[in-house]
Amino acid sequence: MTLRWKRENILFDSLYEADVWADSIGNEMYARLYDGYDTPDYKIAYSLAFRLAQMKEFSVFAETIINHERRYKVWVKS
Repeated sequence: MTLRWKRENILFDSLYEADVWADSIGNEMYARLYDGYDTPDYKIAYSLAFRLAQMKEFSVFAETIINHERRYKVWVKS
């Protein structure tokens, strides 16, 4: 099974802004538009993982990748 990813390079100054953004991403993942989200902003990944974990339909996974830049990935499996 291939996961469908959404990758963005948005960075927010506050956890509040990131949480509002993560709420919209969570809705899109719940609607099955994609399975995972890839971001350089740990605040988005943090908020998204906790929002998705509240949904009983999903198993939530997270990973930090450090290559030439630090990226955070959050994905779900049903």
